[in-house]
Amino acid sequence: MAVELHLHDIRKTFVKDGASFNAVERVELDVKGGELVTFLGPSGCGKTTTLRMVAGFETPTAGRILIDGQDVTNVMVNKREIGFVFQNYALFPHMTIGDNVGYGLKMRSESGPDVTRKVAEALEMVGLKGAEKRYPNQLSGGEQQRVALARVLVMRPKVLLMDEPLSNLDAKLRLHMRTEIRRIQKQLDITCLYVTHDQKEALTMADRIMVMNRGRVEQIGTPFDIYTHPRTLFVADFIGQANALPGTLEAAESPERGVMAAGGAKFPVKLFDDMEYKTGGTIRLILRPEAVTLKSPDEGLLRGRVESAVFSGDRMEYVVALESGEKLSVMENYFPGATRREAGENVGLCFNSALTIALPEKG
Repeated sequence: MAVELHLHDIRKTFVKDGASFNAVERVELDVKGGELVTFLGPSGCGKTTTLRMVAGFETPTAGRILIDGQDVTNVMVNKREIGFVFQNYALFPHMTIGDNVGYGLKMRSESGPDVTRKVAEALEMVGLKGAEKRYPNQLSGGEQQRVALARVLVMRPKVLLMDEPLSNLDAKLRLHMRTEIRRIQKQLDITCLYVTHDQKEALTMADRIMVMNRGRVEQIGTPFDIYTHPRTLFVADFIGQANALPGTLEAAESPERGVMAAGGAKFPVKLFDDMEYKTGGTIRLILRPEAVTLKSPDEGLLRGRVESAVFSGDRMEYVVALESGEKLSVMENYFPGATRREAGENVGLCFNSALTIALPEKG
């Protein structure tokens, strides 16, 4: 049965050149058994440091880490029953694939026949059946990553930790490996923490995403919630593309609904029921480019002029200047017969309210 993982008020402070800085601040996360949670954020946000604390490579300055109900905060790495897949594969070049995968089992003094059987099972699981006699330099990057994964899985860890495992692969291979890693993780029903700075990787692979920035957790949620209901301007801007249209909250009709004035128009907006909004205060409407539709000038909620129109194959990408001076990015699917706007054209703008959310100015 897959184990649960709990991070309680985890903090990490480093000292450099006599000055201390907080690399990770008050991380609180409960991971369900069999769940895959990605840590997503820019370089230096604290995601890898957090992962290394779970692994035992770093000791938290404060807080507790529990795996399967046991406090492992100060437990040695080799006693935590975790598997760690590194960014650079970390394979032994002078060893065969079979010996690489079976290395940990031999260090655990398992018998020869058991090692052979378990290595074969692990390699078959990652799609490399019969590769035992080959060497790392005879494999592609994707195959080497599969070997690194097999070497971890053969040890039957309680928790699988992965640190940017696909960053060294080309785009096409990354896409394939995302699917493979997720398939294997689900097949084994293993709890997994996965560090990445790639938004699409996080959105397509995760059960939930923890977005980090400057050592702090910005938001934790499902990929759909993170994308459609970002709780901060940072999350809105970091995950995909987003317009942040400024305006005024004219009225709060309920804890979750309000009326916004922006661009010379008034329209209903969704609000977070646990955030503080002030009637008459500034809010920002988070609009994904694909949530906006261009119409004739007399049909839209807002009016503007197309500043640029770029054809990118399956879609048109527009920049529209509103009458109020604000500029919005708009993306529309393109197919033969679809309306194609030109630069300089006057347009109306409508948007799907289900894909929008308004944030207080402090965002």
